Amino acid sequence: MARASARAEAAHTQPGTGARFDWGLTGAAELGRVCAALVVVDVLSFTTSVQVAVGRGMRVHPFPWGAQATEYALRVGGVAAVGRTAVTPDHPWSLSPAALTTAPVVTDLVLPSPNGSAICAAAAATGRLVLAGSVRNATAVGRWLRSRGYGTTDAPIGVIAAGERWPDGTLRPCVEDQLGAAAILDVLATVPAGLSVEAAMALATLASVTDLPAAIRGCVSGRELAERGFAEDVEIAVQRDVSPVVPVLHHGVFVAG
Repeated sequence: MARASARAEAAHTQPGTGARFDWGLTGAAELGRVCAALVVVDVLSFTTSVQVAVGRGMRVHPFPWGAQATEYALRVGGVAAVGRTAVTPDHPWSLSPAALTTAPVVTDLVLPSPNGSAICAAAAATGRLVLAGSVRNATAVGRWLRSRGYGTTDAPIGVIAAGERWPDGTLRPCVEDQLGAAAILDVLATVPAGLSVEAAMALATLASVTDLPAAIRGCVSGRELAERGFAEDVEIAVQRDVSPVVPVLHHGVFVAG
């Protein structure tokens, strides 16, 4: 029984391949045991917001949703982002990428979110290299990893689609994160050790979509944000390869790679 369990655990890590794919916090924990680098993808909106903020010169601290972000921000001398509907003229920093494009630049931004941020904070504890990937910087992230020798069996890459949450807290796989991950896997498709079956299947979704921005606008998450009055966040998130910025988690803080 123990041998069967060990084999199952090995199989779950998609061994013998250079670029791998999985979902959510559990998938990140599994691939984090063996992959040299993890790319977290939370298109709407954590990793898009990280890219925007880091691109403007801010250091971003991922922080679990609902925790005491304000207290932590005071300890690190930074500013804590609030929920989209809680912004004020005096406190314009939030999880909204649109808000972060115009908010004053601060040195340290504490950015909580229920999915991508929680995964990044947990992944940081593994000591692995962690990157924030999005539609906006997909090619830059893939090229950055390839140029540094990642994608071999000795230094595999794990691409993690963060996913959303159902009301009961369980993982809801979502179109925008699968497509964001696929855009990165497209650049990694020719890494020396190749793609795992899971990564290849994720990549195949890209070929099934003739208009990536339209697909993200029209998916559940995109429509939900637009209906709440945050269509601009979606528009910023669907801009493909507009940024060369590669946010890398260094000592628990995202900075430009």
